Amino acid sequence: MAKKGKRLRNALESVDRVKQYELAEAVKLLKANATAKFDETVEVALNLGVDPRHADQMVRGVVSLPNGTGKTVRVAVFAKDAKAEEARAAGADIVGAEDLAEKVQAGEMDFERCIATPDMMAIVGRLGRILGPRGLMPNPKLGTVTADVKGAVKAAKAGQVEFRVEKAGIIHAGIGKASFSEQALIENIGAFVDAINKAKPTGAKGTYMERATVSSTMGPGIKLNVATLLG
Repeated sequence: MAKKGKRLRNALESVDRVKQYELAEAVKLLKANATAKFDETVEVALNLGVDPRHADQMVRGVVSLPNGTGKTVRVAVFAKDAKAEEARAAGADIVGAEDLAEKVQAGEMDFERCIATPDMMAIVGRLGRILGPRGLMPNPKLGTVTADVKGAVKAAKAGQVEFRVEKAGIIHAGIGKASFSEQALIENIGAFVDAINKAKPTGAKGTYMERATVSSTMGPGIKLNVATLLG
């Protein structure tokens, strides 16, 4: 078993692993422990009382974080003609139609978000087995199949985060950087948790949001007080 470094040992000692922290206190502690030589990503993990194997318990959606994610997102857009020009003007990194589909089939996927105009879905639909497992398949419910490519590209670039519950009932996402101010992180975490709460599926029974944890890339998990987190 690898030995824990001094930095990590100190961080672990500063966190009460049983205590459920108030959000402001947790963020202050997280920032104090984020001492790596790079700007650590701040992640939130939520344990939900759902079984996503049942369609009526799936939790999925998007949320626009008020302070962005601090991450540069590369966006690919399936569009042609005027819509393709609209996507480029909005800041899309990759724009194409059949040519873009060929690149994806060849394994060239240098992007983190994929958007498509409705008329492109006949082409994009053939890429489901490649894009789907990577969470990149455009979806009208997520606003990534749309005629408003300008709005979709700008939202993706501005810090829109997609979320989807995993098999174990866990949702996690990067919601900012350790260099963000405490207030910015508090606002982003609040917006993310609120979006998950509003996305509660009809089939959810009992306690919906069971546990919440916040952490930085190299730091320990800090448990949050779910009751006060939901306000």
